[in-house]
Amino acid sequence: MKRLIHFSRMLVILLLLNFTAFGQDDNESPSMDEIAKKLANPNATLGQMLFPIDYIKYNGDIDGANNQHGFLLNFQPSLPIPLSEGLNLYVRPLIPIYLSQPVIDENGFKKEASFGNISADIAVGKTWPSKWITLVGVFGGFPTASNDALRSKQVTLGPELMIAKLTSFGALGFILSHAWGVGDPTDPDVSSSTVLPDDYWIAADGSTSASITAGQYFYTIMLKNGWQITASPTYSYNHNGTEGNKFTFPIGTGAQKVIIAGKIPIRFGLQYWYYVASPDSFGPQHQVRFTLAPVIPLPW
Repeated sequence: MKRLIHFSRMLVILLLLNFTAFGQDDNESPSMDEIAKKLANPNATLGQMLFPIDYIKYNGDIDGANNQHGFLLNFQPSLPIPLSEGLNLYVRPLIPIYLSQPVIDENGFKKEASFGNISADIAVGKTWPSKWITLVGVFGGFPTASNDALRSKQVTLGPELMIAKLTSFGALGFILSHAWGVGDPTDPDVSSSTVLPDDYWIAADGSTSASITAGQYFYTIMLKNGWQITASPTYSYNHNGTEGNKFTFPIGTGAQKVIIAGKIPIRFGLQYWYYVASPDSFGPQHQVRFTLAPVIPLPW
């Protein structure tokens, strides 16, 4: 709990410093539509402080699985570093906080709250004259959860690739990554763990190491007055999962709007994902994601 309080304080200080810098900008402020259009570009040189908040309803064959649900708060700062025109460097940590997450032990399901397993990527994105965008990089996940039941069993590392297209109506694209486990897992029976939104390699009966293909597809359709139709569902394939517990894939849609509070643009979004494929034993069925994302000036 002390760690969460300290993290919250540092986060508030960081946001206040950036908001102050934004408010002191004497340049003419862009409109909501202009900012929304830039945010639709996955390689835009705009700073954001993203706060996705997820409600997840689970189901499965395990007794009690259909009554389980969880709440997850993520924090992801995105501060691209411009290298040249249309070429950006990204270093993006993702810090999860489990507000309420079902886990399984010998007595069945119970709810836990915890600081989560931090992940991060380092990547370079390029916008081409044809309005295609490519991004290549590396991704890593780390067992940092403060609760043993929610901690990943291995460090995971691997490559990632994004391909996107800017269109007349907005943008669309996908992200593909593959992660392998590094070192020996702390628990040789990784099937004893629960299913976590940020930990896709678990539930691998008898496996000693992670091997997960995962990613995201996304689209944005521009409307008026800062409104957009958008979605960015995540998917995964656990190569070491048991039969019926390998593939997780949702279809989703949603909407978001950019408002300007004073001189500070803020993006609000709401998405719904329905999982057409999910682990048979225990996995997500419905997911609602609310996103709050202040847009901040880059510090460089």
